Amino acid sequence: MTEDAAPAPAWLPPPSGVALGTNEVHVWRLPLVQPPAQLAVLARTLGDDERARARRFHFDRDRDAFTAARGALRTLAGGYLARRPEALVFGYQARGKPYLTAPPGHDLRFNVSHSGDFALLAFTRGRDVGVDVERRRPLQDLRSLANVSFSRAEYAALLGVPAHDQTDAFFACWSRKEAFIKATGEGVSQLADFDVNVRADEPGRLLRVPGGPRPQPPWSMCDLPAIPGHAAALVVADNDCSICCWSWPPR
Repeated sequence: MTEDAAPAPAWLPPPSGVALGTNEVHVWRLPLVQPPAQLAVLARTLGDDERARARRFHFDRDRDAFTAARGALRTLAGGYLARRPEALVFGYQARGKPYLTAPPGHDLRFNVSHSGDFALLAFTRGRDVGVDVERRRPLQDLRSLANVSFSRAEYAALLGVPAHDQTDAFFACWSRKEAFIKATGEGVSQLADFDVNVRADEPGRLLRVPGGPRPQPPWSMCDLPAIPGHAAALVVADNDCSICCWSWPPR
């Protein structure tokens, strides 16, 4: 995967028994509204702390979305590691990025994002990865939000986009930036320290990153296949990966 590489042009049905190669990134698109029977199956994989967290959501929709996304994470990670989903144990980095503490000795890396109607779950081996999906919606304070969230170069680029395209550009830029900070695990304090391209009709690219133009690892970025009403991007700490984009459920 190079800095301007693109994944498969569509979300494909997964083959039976998906295996994650050492040079691959798998991204799964999960509808957050799941049939009740499937949601119950996913809920049974959760740990006690996750069930408690789910109960704290006020609205059923938010509770069900968390359950679906977390249960899918456990189901897919368990499949890649040949472990029961409920046997997995998660830890959290200082800024909240989750990782697997059990089983030990594995090289599986993952990241999860959900917004609107979908969750995205990205998996790879031995390298950091970040994924983000954002539901596009009208924003009355779009320029104010961009002014405090984007770098100076990104904000200037957004102002150069025709007014009728600025909403799409805002969410394209935001999803690209979120994917990068989720890959690094450094959080929103890093938002102004790097630049991505803004236009939604151009492939996602990292233009400037902390540490100079060619830091280690060689971060790579791409937009993901179209999701109606959403913007989505992927960042991985490698420049030579193949990307597979699968639709839930696994087979």
